[in-house]
Amino acid sequence: MAVIHRTTMEPTKLELLTEWLPTREWHTGGEVRPARVGGFRLDDPAGEVGIEFMAVTDGEGDGATTYLVPLTYRGGPLEGAEHALVGTSEHGVLGTRWIYDGAHDPVLAAQLYALLTGRAQAQAQSQSDVPDLTVAVSPVADTAGAADAELVRVTDGPDHTDVVVRTPGAPAPLTLRVRRVLDAGTDVAPDVDGGVTAEWRLADGTAVRGVFAVAVSGLDS
Repeated sequence: MAVIHRTTMEPTKLELLTEWLPTREWHTGGEVRPARVGGFRLDDPAGEVGIEFMAVTDGEGDGATTYLVPLTYRGGPLEGAEHALVGTSEHGVLGTRWIYDGAHDPVLAAQLYALLTGRAQAQAQSQSDVPDLTVAVSPVADTAGAADAELVRVTDGPDHTDVVVRTPGAPAPLTLRVRRVLDAGTDVAPDVDGGVTAEWRLADGTAVRGVFAVAVSGLDS
C-alpha cells in the first residue's frame, strides 16, 4: 500500500512538468501552466515505486488541453531510463526522488497490466489505502496469472504512447496504449481487448470522464 505523505516537494511536480511537457511530441504547444485536474494511483506490490496517473490541464478556455501524465517516483535512478527522467525533487519525508515518465517504467507497465486484468485496484490520488471507485476497467484476459507483465518497448505517438508488454502464456506481445491527450466523453471501443476510463475536472469544476488507456493485441510486429 502506498502511503500519501502530507509534506513538501521542491520543486513541485507541476513545476517539473512546466519544463518537461513542451519537450513531448504530443504537447500541442503554447504557454505552459499545467494544473492538476484528476487521476489515480496504483500500488507497487514491492512498496518501492510510487505510481500515479495524473491528468493535467494546460491552457485556458477553448484552447485548454488535458494531458495524461503517468509518473513514477523512485528513491534512486532507474537504470537505462535517463531519456524518461522528468526531474528530481526533494521530498520532505523521503528525500531525493527521481521522477520518471511512467510509461517507460517497467513497474508501472506491470501494474497497468495488473489493473487491466483485475489483479490491481485503482487508488485515490491523494489518500492512503482508499480505492478510487470512479475508475472503470473493461478487463482483458489474464495470460500471466500471478506473473508480472514484462516491458518490451515504448513508442511515443502524436497523442498516445504505446507500451508493449510480454506475458507468460500469451502468443504475442500486448500493446497498452496510454492516451496522452484526453478526450471527454470517450469510452472503450469494442475493437480493443480492454481499457480504463477515469475522471477529471474541467475549469468550471464539472467532472468528465474518458479513456485513459486501452489494451490492443496485434499492434506489435
